[in-house]
Amino acid sequence: MFAILRTIRKPIRLLILPIFAMMLTACDPATLGGLGGPNIDPNAPVPVALLVPRGGSASDDLLAENLENAARLAIRDLDGVQIDLRVYGTAGKAGTAATAAAQAVNDGAKIIIGPVYGEAANAAGVAVAESGVTVLSFSNNTTIAGGNVFVLGPTFDNTANRLVNYARRAGKEKIVVLHASDIGGQLGRNAIQKAIATNGATLSGTVEYPLSQEGVRGAVPKVKAAMQSTGANALFLTANSSTALPLLAEMLPSAGISNQNTQFVGLSRWDIPAQTLALPGVQGGWFALPDPGASAAFASRYNAAYGERPLDIAGLAFDGIAAIGSLVKSGKKNALSTAALTQGAGFKGASGIFRLRADGTNERGLAVAAVRNNQVVLLEAAPQAFGGAGF
Repeated sequence: MFAILRTIRKPIRLLILPIFAMMLTACDPATLGGLGGPNIDPNAPVPVALLVPRGGSASDDLLAENLENAARLAIRDLDGVQIDLRVYGTAGKAGTAATAAAQAVNDGAKIIIGPVYGEAANAAGVAVAESGVTVLSFSNNTTIAGGNVFVLGPTFDNTANRLVNYARRAGKEKIVVLHASDIGGQLGRNAIQKAIATNGATLSGTVEYPLSQEGVRGAVPKVKAAMQSTGANALFLTANSSTALPLLAEMLPSAGISNQNTQFVGLSRWDIPAQTLALPGVQGGWFALPDPGASAAFASRYNAAYGERPLDIAGLAFDGIAAIGSLVKSGKKNALSTAALTQGAGFKGASGIFRLRADGTNERGLAVAAVRNNQVVLLEAAPQAFGGAGF
């Protein structure tokens, strides 16, 4: 979620991070009607609406193209299942997304995939709530999840749970949380604290800092004091490469807190951009990432089909179609009901297994990796089915 995309993708970064700018109230399931989902004819093409930010900025248009390409790539894999994909532009705006979603349902759509931005996804969900049509949004903003709206984007909760689960099994169960005071930092802290409680680890303390050099510098002695007074053996950081991570990676070891005596754990991906791997302070640190094998296979197929590598978020459109196709293949008229969409076995997507939760969030199979000698080393592979390690 906090991943910083490759340099050519910087305009897209904020598209996968709507959580910072769009803190909205989730749709209340109690106010939504028909959440069972409309019936379909599994023997006929299933009308599926894809809402993309076409008509917005140049970066929005590039993202829209990637999402549509990925969706059509997924359709090719659907053995015996026919999808009537109908694409609607939202220009990245909530009002336009709401209008597009309503039009899609009027046109016969049985389910909606997209849109990207949290505010737009929330608006789309509200616009079609009475119809019972489900919205599988590309957002990672869990505050909009619930009712007829699901988020497909990677979430703080998913990443934190995977890493705390691994840390506890590895004997690094006494954890101090170091987080920024902004909304992202607070949500990251909350996710880590929840994961600590869920997995039976110990919260040894929390240290908050304002996003400034002075704020980061002032947090370091507080971290050291918290580690020493509690006997903590792990430090979970919410910082990413575009904010405080580089400075923390320099200052913490200088203060005597390093991966030689404390296990560093990162809520963000420490392999993107690649320069992050060269930071001396992150050597030995742990972070989570999507199934590398599945991700590479998807990127290779996309490149072969379209002559370029996909943007990181494109795989979510592939996932939406993959889930729909898997369910429609059952031949049931209620294949797209909420109960079917949230079935425990989950689905296989562009970056590994995933499943939708009844609260509108998602769970994804993640690998755990470490940074060693400026390279990524897998510590535990991403699970290939739900249950067991990591879940």
